[in-house]
Amino acid sequence: MSKISPLAYIHPDAVIGENVEIGPFVYIDHNVVIGDNNVIMPNANILYGSRIGNNNTIFPGAVIGAIPQDLKFRGEETTAEVGNNNTIRENVTINRGTAAKGKTIVGNNNLLMEGVHVAHDAIVGNSCIIGNQTKLAGEVIVDDFATISSTVLVHQFCRIGGYVMVQGGCKTTKEIPPYVIAAREPMTYCGINLVGLRRRGFTREQIDTIHQAYRFIYQSGLNTTMALARIKEEMEMTPEIEYIVSFVEGAKRGIIKYED
Repeated sequence: MSKISPLAYIHPDAVIGENVEIGPFVYIDHNVVIGDNNVIMPNANILYGSRIGNNNTIFPGAVIGAIPQDLKFRGEETTAEVGNNNTIRENVTINRGTAAKGKTIVGNNNLLMEGVHVAHDAIVGNSCIIGNQTKLAGEVIVDDFATISSTVLVHQFCRIGGYVMVQGGCKTTKEIPPYVIAAREPMTYCGINLVGLRRRGFTREQIDTIHQAYRFIYQSGLNTTMALARIKEEMEMTPEIEYIVSFVEGAKRGIIKYED
């Protein structure tokens, strides 16, 4: 049975699942679907077009489904979709999509800390940690198992690879390939995320292979195209290497650089 405060506002057309706890002064708009076993704390706002999965905890002041901060938005039917088992802390904002993609997506098992902004048409994968006050601009993609520290600014259309560690207080206008540490100003490649990979169960052989690929990309003196060619010629195409190669080849904004 759901536990809903009489001081909450829930539109009659909203769909609320089983065993949902809704605190006082929560606002739930029409065209909203909320799954089972969610906790929505006081003063959260779940606006038009929101789709919330199961087992999420949404803290006070969070706003999900607000219209995009994009002047091209013309009121089209779009959604903001949150999966399962997420923790969405105070004052997080997740905007709806635009005609570009039609939806903004936050996957499963993520922690979005206080003040995180997920802009229109962005995609956050699974098992990511995004630190306090970090801002993801429109159409940013964050792959699974990424860790982004606090007060990071990510330019629109950038992609952040899986298993990365991004230092707090940085900004990037380039894409961050998987498995690396990204830091400094301007943001640069600072080695592979050794501690993070070990914690996620990567073997020594996998880590060594990843490290060798990035030696070609960042420390061989070759341009990116030539470095990728060397990787394809000389390295076994394991899943990790295929991911690195496909990511770098598809980086529309280019990848972060390396400086000694």
